[in-house]
Amino acid sequence: MGRPGRDVTKRLLAPLKEKEKIDCIIANGENAAGGSGLTPKITEELFDNGIDVMTSGDHIWKKREIYDVLNTTTKLVRPANYPEGSPGLGSTVIDVPSCGKIGVINLIGRVFMEAVDCPFKGVDAEIKKIKDKTSVIIVDMHAEATSEKVAMGWYLDGRVSAVLGTHTHIQTADEKILPKGTAYLTDCGMTGPYDSVIGRNKDNIIQRFLTQLPTRFEMATGNVEMHGAMIDIDDKTGKAASIRRIQES
Repeated sequence: MGRPGRDVTKRLLAPLKEKEKIDCIIANGENAAGGSGLTPKITEELFDNGIDVMTSGDHIWKKREIYDVLNTTTKLVRPANYPEGSPGLGSTVIDVPSCGKIGVINLIGRVFMEAVDCPFKGVDAEIKKIKDKTSVIIVDMHAEATSEKVAMGWYLDGRVSAVLGTHTHIQTADEKILPKGTAYLTDCGMTGPYDSVIGRNKDNIIQRFLTQLPTRFEMATGNVEMHGAMIDIDDKTGKAASIRRIQES
């Protein structure tokens, strides 16, 4: 989330990777530029800081200069269920030297969000594209409604390695391994300032709620943390062995 999130990523990600012997790091980067959108320069900065693949969401379209990046890289994906012809890819497979190939699929929800194609039918198509390349598949379900994320977890149980929710910026405490071996978490949380309202200056947001008048949403700066989830996956079967939440500051 904005510069505070990028700065804490630069400071904490490499030590965490070394300490935990992490093979692959996936991050949702759609809020990295000023809290809304992503630029080519910031994309490279985040890759240089150790992120292997970036997913996104509805804010990926806020900076038009990212469209060319979406069309030329396989390390940044947009939600697969945007209409055909949208810039970029909805899934990717990367080769990780320490553990082989890993597939990443990005989806966006429809409940309380803009009208897009069906994420459930969309994920079926993306799995079909990549399942012959790898048994390890991670899904970022970028959605507002808890019910839609939970439903996607059950829908994909046993078909992918993990379903991880993003978008609401608040980490949930429902991490689990579903019965058929898929790791699940409703929301991974936000990497950014927590003395805030989901990353924005709290006084601005409170004023908006009080008056309902247009208000400039400025980035907050205090109490910056890195949140996420760590998953152990069998690279032969694609089944998850464990999942635990991360909160680093």
